Amino acid sequence: MEKIPEHIAHFLSHQGFIIVSTVDERGYPHNSCKGIVKLDVKGEIYLMDLYKAKTYENLKQNASISITAVDEHKFIGWCLKGRAKEIKKDKLELSLQKAWDEKITSRITHRVIKNVRGEKGHPKHPEIMLPKPEYMIIMEVQKIVNLAP
Repeated sequence: MEKIPEHIAHFLSHQGFIIVSTVDERGYPHNSCKGIVKLDVKGEIYLMDLYKAKTYENLKQNASISITAVDEHKFIGWCLKGRAKEIKKDKLELSLQKAWDEKITSRITHRVIKNVRGEKGHPKHPEIMLPKPEYMIIMEVQKIVNLAP
């Protein structure tokens, strides 16, 4: 497991979402958006998955995973590569479920504030319609790649 430097941990924890990549049964990459619930600088990242769909199926066959986050304005970004483990819905700690709920509430609040300011985005609040997570992915980081030139 590779430790996550503080500046990268800070950057990741302030992302609204990250891109998760897995590999399907034919070897093709699959990308999806996920939210980070918790980050341990010792090398673990906790991600909630709202659906047991393609990411879930891919990880059942191949635990290889990467997450990518970028800030176009600051021209920085990282890709973290590693292995995934599943925590089933009924085994989720209450504190992690609460952290997820707080993250969604924060996203809704930011969207409302932007809409009040006239920074119109999505006409509805899609976060309100999201289902409860189906399971959690724990990623053990094995390699960190700086995406800046």
